Amino acid sequence: MEPIRLQKFFTDCGILSRRAAEAAIRAGEVRVNGAIATIGQKIDPERDAVEYRGAPLVWRAAPERHYILLNKPRGFVTTLSDEKARRTVRDLVASLGHRVYPVGRLDMDSDGLLLLTDDGALTERLTHPRHEIPKYYTVTVKGAVSDGQLAALNAPFVLDGYQTRAAKVAHMGKEGNDSLLSFELYEGRNRQIRRMCEQTGLRILRLTRTAIGRIALGDLPVGQYRALTEDEISYLKGETL
Repeated sequence: MEPIRLQKFFTDCGILSRRAAEAAIRAGEVRVNGAIATIGQKIDPERDAVEYRGAPLVWRAAPERHYILLNKPRGFVTTLSDEKARRTVRDLVASLGHRVYPVGRLDMDSDGLLLLTDDGALTERLTHPRHEIPKYYTVTVKGAVSDGQLAALNAPFVLDGYQTRAAKVAHMGKEGNDSLLSFELYEGRNRQIRRMCEQTGLRILRLTRTAIGRIALGDLPVGQYRALTEDEISYLKGETL
């Protein structure tokens, strides 16, 4: 089989998290085929003998999971089925050949980075209210933005009786007669940015999610998707800083 990182071997065995496995490797507590293991080392779990603190470990293959980054276009609903027969993100990832589910939402009129996975534990982690990974957006609004409006956007809002955490909003420049704003959010209330702008008298022309933490949309074409890297998955799981 394809070699895997030694840290993943530990998580597959259910012994240590990747971060704890790295600490054990640095401490010299792990051996591969009798030799002290090194950080970043890859092994064939079906052939190589791994010991942790002198005890041999038996590998068991983890269920295959899929982690996808999609550049969602406008006009697609963030769901796998729609009672109104609208186009859904499921149509965009059909070629994957596996059923994956959206992590959070992007409304139909918004575009940009959307994660999809069949890893329920990761979905729960990323959608939990205490989730700390920020989300970044570029928003085009009609006309100019006053200092007062920008200050209001940076203050907490009350939405559905709930006071949100203050967002970080900055002016990025002009696009013709219109304004570009950057948003950094640590929450994802329903249509939060749109409702914030509505309450401050701003009309959104375009809303694009550009990144979730360190994971950026980059130059991925609109409507296309790619698999997350091992490092990106580890980051989302909180296994790396």
